[in-house]
Amino acid sequence: MPRFNIHHITKYTYEGPVRDSANQIILFPIKDEYQEVLHQDLTITGEPAIEIYKDYYGNEVGSFTHADSHTALVIDSRVEVITKPRPALSDKLDKEEQWAMLDQLRWKVPYIDFLGQEPFAYYADVLKSVCPDTARSLTPLEAARQLRQYVYDHFKYIKGITSVETTLNEVWELKAGVCQDFAHILLVFLRQIQVPARYVSGYICPNSNGMRGEGATHAWIEAFIPFNGWAGMDPTNNCEADDLHVRLAVGRNFSDCSPVKGTYKGTAGQQLEVGVSVSYENGRTSGDAETVLSPQPSTPGKQENSYRKYLEMMQQQQQQ
Repeated sequence: MPRFNIHHITKYTYEGPVRDSANQIILFPIKDEYQEVLHQDLTITGEPAIEIYKDYYGNEVGSFTHADSHTALVIDSRVEVITKPRPALSDKLDKEEQWAMLDQLRWKVPYIDFLGQEPFAYYADVLKSVCPDTARSLTPLEAARQLRQYVYDHFKYIKGITSVETTLNEVWELKAGVCQDFAHILLVFLRQIQVPARYVSGYICPNSNGMRGEGATHAWIEAFIPFNGWAGMDPTNNCEADDLHVRLAVGRNFSDCSPVKGTYKGTAGQQLEVGVSVSYENGRTSGDAETVLSPQPSTPGKQENSYRKYLEMMQQQQQQ
């Protein structure tokens, strides 16, 4: 069973003094039969009191307010966690019985929440090219794996091309993004064929082969597969989530699982930087690697992005 030390720093730097910074944090790894949290240290500028509660989806959520005037806010989480292997996914019973079981779940809590679609202009394209009626000629597990493969094959992994404000429409048009974009697109596909699917935030830990998303916050999905339960699917790496995936939270989308979000009083602009590092060695902790803060992309349109500009140029040339 691998043991990981995860260091996650979030830093807001303001152009001038601000106050009454009220924040919500979801930085507490899920505790269940597949994850054991051995220890966690959480340090926040100003040492405010943290109220911890469980949200509708069972995630541990913290809230705090830093009332004093400040020009920076740092949220520093250090956690030691053990992950355990999950049973291999398998198909049981014939596909008609499995789809019938899913049909019965469509109107039951909590599955209703994980079948509702997000605003999206390209459902016709999805139905025509990605999720035709023949999807039900496969088992739910086979269909989920096929759709995961489609995202991996048809969307380019490009850091910095999107931000948390990027819409599904933009991701579909770009055919590119990062882990959270891949996860959102796969959610659309699975929900379109009536497979309940939920967003997962967390971390992916390094291995000898290298994985997309290492050394940063990561996102993938869980699909509800009959007789398997919630099965983790990572479209960014085209694999099933295993003991290298550390889960923080689940929800309908990124908004339900955002590690940090909040507001403050003051007119100053802000810069967000995030750093994540993971260390382990043969199942034993090996001391933290250096955690480097990186600026996070801002609202689309305000950032210069060469790939986005290239696509726009190609579209203009085709129209001439």
